[in-house]
Amino acid sequence: MFKVAVIGASGLLGRALVDELAQQADWQVVSTAFRRAGPSRVALDIRDEQAVGQFIEREAPDALVIAAAERRPDICENDPALARALNVDAVRTLAAAAGQRGAWVLSISTDYVFDGTHPPYRHDALPAPLNAYGRSKLEGERALTETIELGCVLRLPLLYGPTVDWAESAVTSLVPAIAASASDSPDVKAATMDAWAIRYPTFTPDVAFVIRQMLERRARGEAIRGIVQWSGDEPMTKYEIAIRLAEALQLEARLTPQHTPTDATPRPHNCHLDSSRLEALGIGRRTPFDTAIRQVLAKFPWQGGGGVGPA
Repeated sequence: MFKVAVIGASGLLGRALVDELAQQADWQVVSTAFRRAGPSRVALDIRDEQAVGQFIEREAPDALVIAAAERRPDICENDPALARALNVDAVRTLAAAAGQRGAWVLSISTDYVFDGTHPPYRHDALPAPLNAYGRSKLEGERALTETIELGCVLRLPLLYGPTVDWAESAVTSLVPAIAASASDSPDVKAATMDAWAIRYPTFTPDVAFVIRQMLERRARGEAIRGIVQWSGDEPMTKYEIAIRLAEALQLEARLTPQHTPTDATPRPHNCHLDSSRLEALGIGRRTPFDTAIRQVLAKFPWQGGGGVGPA
C-alpha cells in the first residue's frame, strides 16, 4: 500500500489532486486542511511544528505533497511575516518531519520566482523574483532542498480549475466583471482588463495528473529530485482570457484592454515555464483552455454565483 499525504487538500489544486489520487485503487490518501477540515480532511496548521511532527509520525506517509501556501501577491506584499510562515518555514518543518520517515516530499512553487524578462525559463534558470510572493516561494524552494535530499519542487504558473468560489483563481475571478459589463443598462461601463502581462493558464486536473505520474515514479523507487516545471502552452493576457470566458458564457461583454501594468504589487511580464524535464520523462497532459474552461463553468454552482450563468 502506497500512502500519500496531501497538505492543503481543500484548495484549488489540492481538491483536484485528491480527486485524481482517489482513482488509484491500491493507494491510500490522507488529506489535510486548515479552515475547511471535515470528515475527509484532517485539521492541520502547518505553522505548528509540534502538530506537523505528530501528524507525520501518526500517518507515516510514503510521499507528501505540499499544496498549502499563501499565494495572493498583494497579501504577501502587505504581510511578509505571514508569507514567510506559510511559504518558507512550514515547508522546512514539513520536509524535516517527512525526512525522518524517509518520505518523498513534493513542494509546489510558482513562475513568479522569475522576473519575466527572458522567457521561456528552464528549471535551472537563475531566479529573480519581483515581489514578496515570488521571494517567499523561492525561499521555500531553498528550504526544501536544504532540508531533505528526497524532495522535489514543482513550479507552476497561473492555475484554474473546478472551483467553489470565483475568487479562487485569477482566471475565474474575472467572471463577475465580465457579466456586469454585459448588462443592457446604459449606466454600465466596459470592464478594463490587463492586456500587458502574458500568462499561461494551467488546468488543475492536468497538474493533478502530472503529480500522480510523479508519485507513480516514487512508488516504483524512481523518485524525481530537484526542480521541475509544468505549464499550459497557450499564452494569453487577462484581456484575452476575458474574451474567451465571455464566449464560453455566451455573454456580449464590453471589454477594454489596459496595455500598461496597473497592479500595486509588481508582476512579471512573461514567466513562461519550460516543461521539458518532465516531458522527457513521458510526464504531462494539457487540456485546451476553451475545453477546460467550459468544464469549469458547467460545474460551478450558479445559484451562488451572483446570478452569473450560461445564457
